[in-house]
Amino acid sequence: MSRADRLIQAARRLSREVGALRFGEPVTHVYNPLEYAGRGYRRYLRRFAEGRKRVVFLGMNPGPFGMAQTGVPFGEVASVRDWMGIEETIAKPDVEHPARPVEGFACRRNEVSGARLWGTVALRFGAPERFFRDHFVANYCPLVFMEASGRNRTPDKLAPGERQRLYAACDDHLRRLVEALEPDWVIGVGGFAEQRAREALGDRALRLGRILHPSPASPLANRDWAGTAERELRALGVCLGDGQG
Repeated sequence: MSRADRLIQAARRLSREVGALRFGEPVTHVYNPLEYAGRGYRRYLRRFAEGRKRVVFLGMNPGPFGMAQTGVPFGEVASVRDWMGIEETIAKPDVEHPARPVEGFACRRNEVSGARLWGTVALRFGAPERFFRDHFVANYCPLVFMEASGRNRTPDKLAPGERQRLYAACDDHLRRLVEALEPDWVIGVGGFAEQRAREALGDRALRLGRILHPSPASPLANRDWAGTAERELRALGVCLGDGQG
């Protein structure tokens, strides 16, 4: 079985497990892009998850205008469609929040985090194949959580019992992803992802670290996210190179 097929199988298992979970107030809506946007995620895996990866970057969970629309981690529409060459038919979640419609690749809202991350990668590497030859980007948790107002609620803000059940499924999936891709490094994009990687993978012969999350909620990310992330990687001893050769 190919690495991509192993990850597709693991994603389907994760989707079933987290899809069976229930979350209480203040969460009113939960989106599972692995289910309704699975075409986009499977295309991403088939195109870019073959071969052993030296570095895996790990995000927290989907953004409402990124992976929630395209199925691709940090999946800002223009980056996924125009740079990665991925465009798939995206369905709808079972219960859609009126303030957060899923429009798929027709979505015109900007996913700032994804635009920063993939835009920086595109500038450095040019063609996506050069980046994905040695690197991969995944999310720890596949679910989007929303409150009645439409406000995003991050996994760390869930009730303790809800977190425990969710983290158990996501930890297991992360271990499967690492077994398939065999990276030297797992780099959390933000502190939450690094913490979860250490909890799930701390007993493995891996090097773990983190970089600043590109969220617009971060004043530091708004000043110079690309420069900050590069300095953090350099301090860890991770050299991305330029994809040449």
